[in-house]
Amino acid sequence: MQRRHFLQLSALAGLAAALPRLGLGAAVDLSGVTLNVATYKGAAPSFFTEAGIEPPPYKVRYAEFTGGNLSFEALVSGTLDISPMSEIPPIFGIKNHAPVKLIAVLTGDVNNQAFIVPKGSAVQSVAELKGKRIGYIRSTSSHYFLLKALKEQGLGFADIVPMALTPQDGFAAFQNGALDAWVSFGYFIQLAELRAGARVLKTGQGYLSGNYVIAANQQSIADPLKHAAITDYILREYRAWQWIASHPEEWATKSAKILGMPREVFLAQYRAQSGPRLLQPVDDAAVKSQQDVADLFFEAGVLPQQLDVSGLWDRSFHWS
Repeated sequence: MQRRHFLQLSALAGLAAALPRLGLGAAVDLSGVTLNVATYKGAAPSFFTEAGIEPPPYKVRYAEFTGGNLSFEALVSGTLDISPMSEIPPIFGIKNHAPVKLIAVLTGDVNNQAFIVPKGSAVQSVAELKGKRIGYIRSTSSHYFLLKALKEQGLGFADIVPMALTPQDGFAAFQNGALDAWVSFGYFIQLAELRAGARVLKTGQGYLSGNYVIAANQQSIADPLKHAAITDYILREYRAWQWIASHPEEWATKSAKILGMPREVFLAQYRAQSGPRLLQPVDDAAVKSQQDVADLFFEAGVLPQQLDVSGLWDRSFHWS
């Protein structure tokens, strides 16, 4: 908790330091700014009131998405200013020169990505999935995790029966016995354990970086007032995540109501997490992590050419 508090204070100091560079001075009038922000059910904004976060001095307009690939498209079109997502959707935007930059990293749980197998399955390792039906979510960290775990065993997609499914369709297929394994994420893991007796075969520990990026439209970054508002807003969301980390019971209770699922699903998710969310600045390690993902996708034939991801990153936001 002390480290998280230090990072929050450092980020606030970074905002104060950034304002003179932006030519805004100490008193910045953001009342005319409207931020278009991507969110999802049960995300940080749902807990602003509980976390004691006051309304910002600018307008926020939320748009709800079910995946980073969809919110990335909205960023490209200019209908969004910022969106959280995994490292992966921006990689597929490089070839189209998408006007989107990655401005921060929110490191988080890697146990919320897992291979799960049905109740009664005899499978004890990824190697035993050769020839099996495996569900995954295309162009996401689920896709990357599957490729990386198979590669470790000397296997590839040609050695399995890959089934690209949405999270909802994957959950239905898993429950109906249409999959021998499912590479899923978030509360779907605990929901499958609770409702279908699923077993976690392997989590993302040791395979995934835990880096969730915050992406922004380039025009929004170029606007000094929006730049300041984006910085302020991201720190507000981060404060909400900090509150959640220290109030799991309250978080689980409200999440259950929002998503219409048993409270135990969220408590189990909280107990299983590998670590808390930490807001990090853009650094060489973050760029390398995403480059590793792009390189594996190219090697596996998912990308038609090798890509350099360094141009995706923007270091003008100072979080620490």
